[in-house]
Amino acid sequence: MAGCFPAEFLEFIAWQFDQMPKTAAGKIYNACRVIERPYLEVIERVEDEIKHWALGPFNPLKISPTTNKNRQNSPGGHGCIAWLDQQEPRSVIYVSFGTTTAMGEEQIKEIAMGLARSKQKFIWVLRDADRGDVFDVGKVRNSELPEGYEELVRGQGMVIREWAPQLEILSHRATGGFMTHCGWNSALESLWSGVAVAAWPMHSDQPRNTVLMTAVLRVGMVVEEWGQGGKVAVVVAAAAVEGVVRRLMASEEGEEVRRNAERLGEAVRRSVEHGGDSRRELEAFVAHITR
Repeated sequence: MAGCFPAEFLEFIAWQFDQMPKTAAGKIYNACRVIERPYLEVIERVEDEIKHWALGPFNPLKISPTTNKNRQNSPGGHGCIAWLDQQEPRSVIYVSFGTTTAMGEEQIKEIAMGLARSKQKFIWVLRDADRGDVFDVGKVRNSELPEGYEELVRGQGMVIREWAPQLEILSHRATGGFMTHCGWNSALESLWSGVAVAAWPMHSDQPRNTVLMTAVLRVGMVVEEWGQGGKVAVVVAAAAVEGVVRRLMASEEGEEVRRNAERLGEAVRRSVEHGGDSRRELEAFVAHITR
């Protein structure tokens, strides 16, 4: 996984470990034993002098019934949810690459055509992060989709150019897949929701997360492999995008992957309930700090 992190970032992480108090009682992880049990057990063996608590998932993963009802009844409720309500169960692939992923115009057009040619229903969030270099505040530009594109996919797909309610989309009965950069928050949200992924890692922890999701947990497929020297291909062709969407959403192989995701999602949700792994870890942590 060479090249995932800049050298400066790795130096910063090393510095943090050097500063860690030698008297630390333990470590807390945004992880869940249902997902990462073998790796947590290795850490516990290597660092057996301290406690380890896997208390995750930390990020909000569930919309409260009250909040959900208020949003549905609000005039400003997001239109994509109403659109999803009209779709068949597990028939829609949600496409979003987070807030720090920058794609060029050519790549955006290839994604657009790949989604259209797949003939699968989709919701595509196309925000500022997809329109240019997010680290250059003076270089944000509006993305140009192929001429007539939104008319072409009318009824098949929806393009959203603003914030989208990701948790609600992933937890909706119509959502059956998630094309994602595989950032850890998005990975946890998909796992919690029981939605299989089409993984397209870009940088940082994403290539490692992709290996976990696709090769270890078998709840996803890879759109683009992390390439030689730590770089993805310059442009992923529309045919590749079309192919992975069809494999995930409309093949026997994809059906098996999606069933795996649903089963794992059920296990992750049970882990936070009374008697579950994450719930027991939290209780053990509270007992430790209040003894």
